[in-house]
Amino acid sequence: MFYPFTKVRLLDYLQITTFTPVLLFIKKIIYGLWNVWFYTLAGIGVVLCFPLLLIFLQREQWYRHVFWLARWVWSPIILYGMGFWPRFRQFQTLEKGKNYMFVANHLSMIDIMLVLMVVKNPFVFVGKRELEKIPLFNYIYRRAAILVDRESAKSRKNVYHRAQRKLELGYSVCIYPEGLVPHPDTYLGPFKNGAFSLAIQYQMPIIPITLPDCKKRFPFQFSHKYWSGSPGVVRATVHPPIETAGLTRNDVSALKEKTYQFFREQLRKEGYS
Repeated sequence: MFYPFTKVRLLDYLQITTFTPVLLFIKKIIYGLWNVWFYTLAGIGVVLCFPLLLIFLQREQWYRHVFWLARWVWSPIILYGMGFWPRFRQFQTLEKGKNYMFVANHLSMIDIMLVLMVVKNPFVFVGKRELEKIPLFNYIYRRAAILVDRESAKSRKNVYHRAQRKLELGYSVCIYPEGLVPHPDTYLGPFKNGAFSLAIQYQMPIIPITLPDCKKRFPFQFSHKYWSGSPGVVRATVHPPIETAGLTRNDVSALKEKTYQFFREQLRKEGYS
């Protein structure tokens, strides 16, 4: 009779097949706890800042203090507490008081903290209304961000009015142009029009920010195929502006495609395909 395994190989095979489910279970427990630790750190940061936030959120003019807390307290607590080490690269010095449209790729929860830390100019996020359902955080979120229900034309239109007020106060705007979290097999989802329409309407330069490490370090999705991630360096690069001066509504699609191709090329250089 023919035996495909030697005695040693057979024992190794049985050991691997026996312990693989156990190791996978342990791995899931570790990643699950790490995920819980992320939200714990986020909650700790909110609680520490909350007394000051209660004051600074009362007036739109005081938003820059909210931004300061988010940039120097909340974001570092989360990133360093998770074992991430931010590394920044900037191709230009942004002018103080000038309005910009910041756009970034979005593949991880830590994208938010990294963008807050890399950009010195106070800006306001345009974010999904669904996130205001989170207790305690929703009070801050409703007052610190411009909320949009992407299924409502009225809500999308209201974004322009609220953004105008923020711009008049000297703040910039930040949008994740994909408008959603892409499927884990997709490294860059299709862009929506909102960021580019707004940038053209107010003639704001678009500042691309690429975040190549966030998905690898702390992906959104946790499943049997995507139990991955690890502490380490997370990079953010602030690229030269894409100018909008002189563009009109008819140029929205071309501007969107130009920006999309730029992101696609930058992420391909990082090994995404």
